[in-house]
Amino acid sequence: MSNKRLIKSTGLIGFATFLSRVLGFARDVLTARLFGTTVFAETFVVAFRIPNLLRDLVGEGAANAAFVPVLTEYHTNHTERDFWMLARDLLYALSLILIAISALGILATPLMVKLIAPGFCEDPHKLALTISLTRFIFPFVFLIGLVAYGTAILNSLNHFTAPALCPALLNIAMIFFLVYVCPKMGINGLAFSILVGGVFQVAAIWPVLHKKGLRLNFLNHRESATVVRRPSLTHPVIRKIWKLLVPRFFGSAVYQLSVIVDNIFSTFYWIVGAGAPAALWYSYRLFHLPLAIFGIALATAALPKMSQEVARRDFSALKTTIRFSIKSIFFVLIPAGIGLATLGKPAIRILFERGEFTPYSTSITYSALLFYSFGLFACGGIKILVNTFFSLGDTRTPVKTASISLIINIVLNYILMWPLKIGGLALATSISATSNFLMLYILLAKKIGDIGTPAILLSSVRIVAAGTVMGFFSYFAGIFLEGMDKGIIMNIIGLTFIIVLSAAVYVIAGAALGIEEIKAFLAWISRKN
Repeated sequence: MSNKRLIKSTGLIGFATFLSRVLGFARDVLTARLFGTTVFAETFVVAFRIPNLLRDLVGEGAANAAFVPVLTEYHTNHTERDFWMLARDLLYALSLILIAISALGILATPLMVKLIAPGFCEDPHKLALTISLTRFIFPFVFLIGLVAYGTAILNSLNHFTAPALCPALLNIAMIFFLVYVCPKMGINGLAFSILVGGVFQVAAIWPVLHKKGLRLNFLNHRESATVVRRPSLTHPVIRKIWKLLVPRFFGSAVYQLSVIVDNIFSTFYWIVGAGAPAALWYSYRLFHLPLAIFGIALATAALPKMSQEVARRDFSALKTTIRFSIKSIFFVLIPAGIGLATLGKPAIRILFERGEFTPYSTSITYSALLFYSFGLFACGGIKILVNTFFSLGDTRTPVKTASISLIINIVLNYILMWPLKIGGLALATSISATSNFLMLYILLAKKIGDIGTPAILLSSVRIVAAGTVMGFFSYFAGIFLEGMDKGIIMNIIGLTFIIVLSAAVYVIAGAALGIEEIKAFLAWISRKN
């Protein structure tokens, strides 16, 4: 896969993610209007956070990181039939594990809620409601685990379209329930929509897997044609995946674990203020938009490419891919972080401030978003570097750096939440993420040799300079927008116009400073014309 094909795959995943995020914003606007940062929003955020974490760890994050390199190598060296028989065996084994996790999760819900939201123990009503919602939502782990399995299988075959479109179905289900069901059922309706969305995603990805070659039964041709080959739960490749799964599950999800740590501290409302869990959720949704559209999309598309380069022992090509990916991540996410910091407050006010979402809600949500934005580039870089280590078969290094960064996050959460309130929790996450990125980069350079640090640093300096110019423009444009109130439609149009102008300022400043990515883009445009 060339860099052009890598960018094409990234664009495809990014577009599908953008579609999902647009629907997600519509969902969040409706959620904010109905529930704001009230107790119902707080309990739902905590209830959904637990299965959502397991989705990222056991499902999407670890499945891609552990399954794709192994499956890519197996597909390269074996027949199609052997590959799909392995995929069938893996499905049976994973289904048993997901059923066990879901059952244990439902039984252990009271303990998990008390661990993840200790501040709720002070309010018996809030605690009871959170436990009830969590138990109801927990089977989502099984459904999304099946989707993550399908995503890993298809990504190992360089098929990205169907998996990338699946998250939009969850948002569609939630939007439908927020409009037609939640006004009557309240927060319980929103919880039910999670399960419906999970079913929709499984139903969408299954026909694609079947078309590609997945079958639940395979005939054993060495015997009678009527004999069906039984699934093997002890296939050597499956054993290899299980050995990789636990460390990769932890190392690939350091940011999600940091979010959980933030959530725990945010429940101490007498320190960080009321409504903090919900405010962190809304700020995370805005923060995650550029990260998902480009950062995670690029890391997802790059993993099969890096796995193939490692399988060929082509480390020169691997270094080129890593350098290209990191520079591309910085090129997009550094200015995106500056944009979130300068335009975040008017964006939150325009998108969410109505109904139960008050000016106080806007204030605390922006406080979190501002400090989250400092670590956006690092979170994207971590995705690339962790996948690089996984493609090299090194599971220990990401675990070590993740453990250190989590300790940093916990310590800084305790220190910073007193003076900065909810903003201190977000700043602690940004600092720990940046620390994790730097540790991973230094250790990777020691492992495979210099990746091209001077080129990355020079590109980063130019990007920061261009982003600073853009930041001045977007900051003053945001102040102008805050002073206007022409209705939600005109406000959204105005915000969109300012974002487009800010991007144009960044491109112009970047071209003047000689940023390679902009020069290459402009050259491509001139060739097209």
